[in-house]
Amino acid sequence: TLFRSDRRRDCPRLHTTPQTGSASTMRGFLAAWCSCALLALGLAYPLIKSKPNDTGSNFFHDGQHDTGPADRCSDEGFNAISLDDKGVMYFFRDEYVWSGFRGPAELINATWPGVMFPIDAAFRIHHKNKPEAHERTYLFQGNRTWAYFEKKLVAGYPKLISEEFPGVPSDLDSAVECHAGECKADSVLFFKGNHVYTYDLSEPPAVKERQWARVSNCTAAVRWMEKYYCFQGTNFTRFDPVTGDVRPGYPLDSRDYFISCPGRGHGHETRRNATLMSIKNRCSNRPFEAFSSDDSGRTYGFRGGWYFRMDTKRDGWHAWPLSNTWKELVGTVDAAFSWENKMYFIQGTQVTIYLADQIYTLVQGYPKPLREELGIEQVDAAFTCPRSSELYVIRGNKLSLIDLKKTPRVPKLDSTLLHTHVDSAMCNSHGVHLFDGASFYRYKDVSELRQAKEVPPAKNVASEFLDCTH
Repeated sequence: TLFRSDRRRDCPRLHTTPQTGSASTMRGFLAAWCSCALLALGLAYPLIKSKPNDTGSNFFHDGQHDTGPADRCSDEGFNAISLDDKGVMYFFRDEYVWSGFRGPAELINATWPGVMFPIDAAFRIHHKNKPEAHERTYLFQGNRTWAYFEKKLVAGYPKLISEEFPGVPSDLDSAVECHAGECKADSVLFFKGNHVYTYDLSEPPAVKERQWARVSNCTAAVRWMEKYYCFQGTNFTRFDPVTGDVRPGYPLDSRDYFISCPGRGHGHETRRNATLMSIKNRCSNRPFEAFSSDDSGRTYGFRGGWYFRMDTKRDGWHAWPLSNTWKELVGTVDAAFSWENKMYFIQGTQVTIYLADQIYTLVQGYPKPLREELGIEQVDAAFTCPRSSELYVIRGNKLSLIDLKKTPRVPKLDSTLLHTHVDSAMCNSHGVHLFDGASFYRYKDVSELRQAKEVPPAKNVASEFLDCTH
């Protein structure tokens, strides 16, 4: 295997047989030595949070880098990884914790008061049916768990794991929350060795035990941007939280994607390509070719064969290739819209449809000619409003209407717009948005767009949608 299968609580560089007394003794000695050395040097590290204009792209980083016992880029990997209620990602190893992509080391018990180290597992709970617990961060060590909200220990903790999560074993390897819609219900996946314990937060019996051939011995696990990752040492793989299936192209090294390490980064070559850098930099003011928002509120912006999630800013920003979510989709998206749990992509004279479920699945027989599917040849922009079968298509300054429930689908000229050029369009709970270059124009609804006598004030796309400041 390409992964490290060592138990995390044993120091990979000092043991030969996992969980032996000698390894434990050596580990304790090393932890004590590191703590004393750190205190003697009088080092104190502030946590670094993401900045408003941080691109979120994991480019090669030439900044300062810690080495020695508190080196985040060493070969050990991490004991646990989790986001907190503010969307900051934390990496735990032995007595240290790192925050975000570039954050330096802090002592765990200085930033997470009351907890023991090393941390076995961590996750941010998703439990909307229990608001008082929703988005707490749970840390695990041995047979106990600590719960935090806004970095403060919740009253009554620590508790026994058997009390808080009955049926879940002690001495875990890792844990990760799973959201309803991505799993059957709001759940937590607990990993120990080659066993996975799915803890349903809503239905008894709470725990279901299983084994996944390709997802086991996860030294850490995390959910990020609706995707699930199992870490084994420094390597990670992306997996389906329901089936345990692993996406092609893995494993990858976390030091190229999740943390900043000198001389590394999957965006290293990108820095030599100014065009690609402007596509992946959300704050570049480069126009988006398409936007789309579905009934569940997921919002996407498409640019040059890449996309951004617009509704997950708390958990960070990142440009992803189209194939990361729609594996058969490549090239530029001219327009996109959603209807009846399906997502439509228009590229030139073709349309491709994906079923939107736990993962997006290509509908058999697609892509098809745009004329055959929608009765049109080309579009500049297209949008549907939430839970509506009315598709609005923009070409030049003409707005046409297509009833998606009818067969055959025939466009009808609806109105003439005040806008002579539109790159993309989107309708969501906030209204109808028309995008032109780095600007957009918001209308309360389609009626206001039709009847407008003047163009509303222009707003900046990067500022309003991507949390950029200029």
